[in-house]
Amino acid sequence: MPGDSAEENPASAPAKEESKTDDKPKEPKEMKAVVLTGFGGLKMLKVQSKPQPTPGEGEVLIAVKACGVNFLDLMLRQGVTDNPPKTPVIMGYECAGTIEAIGEKTEGFSVGDNVIALKECHCWAELASIPAKYVYKIPEGMTFHDAAAIAMNYLTAYIILFDIGNLRSGQSILAHSIGGGVGQAIIQLTKTVENVTLYGTASAHKHESLKPNVTHLFDHGVDYAQEIRKLSPEGVDIVLDCLCGDYTNKGISLLRPMGRYILFGTSSVVTGETKSFFSFAKSWWQVDKISPLKLYDDNKFLAGFQLRQLLFRENQHEYVRQLMDKLFKLYTDGTIKPVIDQVASFEDIAEAMQRLHDRKNIGKIILDPTIQPKEKTKNEAEAEESTKSETEPEESIDSDSEPEEIIKPDVKPTEIAKSDTKPEAKPKPADAEAAAPADAAPAATADAATEEPKAEETPAEGEAEKTEEEAPAPAE
Repeated sequence: MPGDSAEENPASAPAKEESKTDDKPKEPKEMKAVVLTGFGGLKMLKVQSKPQPTPGEGEVLIAVKACGVNFLDLMLRQGVTDNPPKTPVIMGYECAGTIEAIGEKTEGFSVGDNVIALKECHCWAELASIPAKYVYKIPEGMTFHDAAAIAMNYLTAYIILFDIGNLRSGQSILAHSIGGGVGQAIIQLTKTVENVTLYGTASAHKHESLKPNVTHLFDHGVDYAQEIRKLSPEGVDIVLDCLCGDYTNKGISLLRPMGRYILFGTSSVVTGETKSFFSFAKSWWQVDKISPLKLYDDNKFLAGFQLRQLLFRENQHEYVRQLMDKLFKLYTDGTIKPVIDQVASFEDIAEAMQRLHDRKNIGKIILDPTIQPKEKTKNEAEAEESTKSETEPEESIDSDSEPEEIIKPDVKPTEIAKSDTKPEAKPKPADAEAAAPADAAPAATADAATEEPKAEETPAEGEAEKTEEEAPAPAE
């Protein structure tokens, strides 16, 4: 009846309004991520809030607990990797965590599985959506930190030692940057073969910790090629080179008949905080032209390996999965155990990356999005204040993005290691300041992973220091 309808209208109006409100699309939840806003120095790294991803068809959504830092990430920041992505982009090639959601037509995984994952960027975030073919269940008892340290480094080391290098008992190896993540993996995997002589190069400050596990260890400042010839006049069976440049020529010259030289990185192109076209050109011009007829006459083999290319572009994910299963078994048996140099928060990425650049790390550097950033001491804050007045603003060298488009106005990033504006340190009691520890100096191609050159150094995709003033420094 008309009267009844009139009485119902006022009550129904709020319900309709509420229904309209419910129909409005909800804003996506946000997550914390390390974003490269443009190619260049450390100030191009920023911690920003980004929309949480959702898993697409054939993908899984991972709640990230740990991320690996590789020399490849340093090269990406400078823009010296092959086919770098357009910025801004979330960084990171490997992560470990727990599956939180599964996309359509995704098989073999369940919510709650603990996994390792590899991806072309987007791993340095609290959540990452990754194709299932690049995701691997980790064995029971493996920590997330170990998982993030094992993927790129140990895959690279295993392939170059056994599948390409064909290492056998009684043979000898020269491995550069032996103190980094890949170098530590080479040390451990080499021990699975009897009577192997391991020659290694590393920064002088790493020798004490490395000597027990390396047969002969050399500093980059000495003529290691001459020293090796004194010890082994015929040369070595395998050379594992993550540096390129002049190291390539020396490596090939050290091969004995039937010897194998394997290039898995080009870290010598990294000489400073930002990209240097001179260093890039010098690294490649230093490599002598290789004649197939010369190899034929000398009975020598040359090979190259890049994990990123193999996995993401050549689609060899089933081969990589088989190798991951072998590595998991070696881990479960106690044969291998990743050496972790440092665990840092997202906010401390600049310091962690600088540590890698300075070749101070012994083993793998890990990012953990769940931990709090390190508090700065009064001395650190004062040092930053003095530095910012001496440092000129740095511009991105990204040719694809205009500077004003790097950061959108509606995003409020937390800037990391910005040399021209530094946050003020929180006041502390005098006794706390006195007790605060002094700050350590600020803490790839197998892209994976080379971690060592200082003045010049190698994108696994699976890591050098000035020898003299003219020599490039390797990456560990």
